[in-house]
Amino acid sequence: MKIREVEPIVLTSKEKGSATWASTMIVVRVITENGAVGYGEAVPTLRVISVYNAIKQVAKGYIGREVEEVEKNYHEWYKQDFYLARSFESATATSAIDIASWDIIGKELGAPIYKLLGGKVRDKVPVYANGWYQDCVTPEDFAEKAKEVVKKGYRALKFDPFGPYYDWIDEKGLVEAEERVKAVREAVGDNVDILIEHHGRFNANSAIMIAKRLEKYNPGFMEEPVHHEDVIGLKKYKSRTSLRVALGERLISEKEASFYIEEGLVDILQPDLTNIGGVTVTKNVIKIAEASDVEVAFHNAFGSIQNAVSIQVSAVTQNLYLLENFYDWFPQWKRDLVYNETPVESSHVKVPDKPGIGVSINEKLIEELRAEPIPLEVLEEPVWVVKGTWKRYGV
Repeated sequence: MKIREVEPIVLTSKEKGSATWASTMIVVRVITENGAVGYGEAVPTLRVISVYNAIKQVAKGYIGREVEEVEKNYHEWYKQDFYLARSFESATATSAIDIASWDIIGKELGAPIYKLLGGKVRDKVPVYANGWYQDCVTPEDFAEKAKEVVKKGYRALKFDPFGPYYDWIDEKGLVEAEERVKAVREAVGDNVDILIEHHGRFNANSAIMIAKRLEKYNPGFMEEPVHHEDVIGLKKYKSRTSLRVALGERLISEKEASFYIEEGLVDILQPDLTNIGGVTVTKNVIKIAEASDVEVAFHNAFGSIQNAVSIQVSAVTQNLYLLENFYDWFPQWKRDLVYNETPVESSHVKVPDKPGIGVSINEKLIEELRAEPIPLEVLEEPVWVVKGTWKRYGV
């Protein structure tokens, strides 16, 4: 089946003041010459317009090609683009088209993606909660919300306790962060994993001080403790701490992921299917990690199509640690987009068996929420901040 059309579609909640990356999705619809339709998802962040336009450009390299030939199509675009391994926009556009291609192939063969990848090794995917700590500032805020998460059935949760600190952290910041982590640990007990998010914003010395202060609370991992590109700082961190490092959401190629694994810089790899190269590249990265005894916890923070395909690939990942999950903290329309077919129950998601990405897409809702790509406002809170946690510090 040859690809006839690749359409980028921006979806935005119609609620006033909601034009943020969290309330925006970039969906990619691929249509073949015989009318088969598949869906993928690209990453918005603050680059909605550039990603939207990149999809249109990358589409030129896919239209007219056989949709089933995902390997050939990826490498042909890799050859044509020249900067694919250095361009987030091109990488996420390519990933979205690739995911949609796999969706079509699954529908053509009447099989979910997990069957196309060798079959599932688990019927339910274990997940951890993220997005739960909106408006938390005090230790009491974090503890109260953490208890609610555990009551929902989650056995692992992730959070950023560092407030507005960037690059460095002082004693005041260390004390505040420790008080929040301590409050969460005491609230959830020792049998719930707590995962510490740094958002890749500290220098090595500050990150090491954080690790030494928080290691007594037995975190499951420390995510992006230093700036993503700071390889020297990461080596310094690994040599001076015993805590496990998780990273990978900003990786955009197989070879980049391989470097961090081979250098021993990561214990839990977090590739994102919507920017590392879709299913085609992710399946290779999983095996590289498995061969090196590195566990995988897919980054999964954007929308319900990304979530659906991440569940499919998690089902075949033998070395899976946990899958990130925002589902219970999505705006309702993101759940409605897939008819709420991937609910979380007792810290797990049942692997859907529908062909392709495993879920049905609410095309009527797509038309209702379709919007023009516009620049997002650069707010006081960076795009990665869980709503409200930055502003209330009075920065």
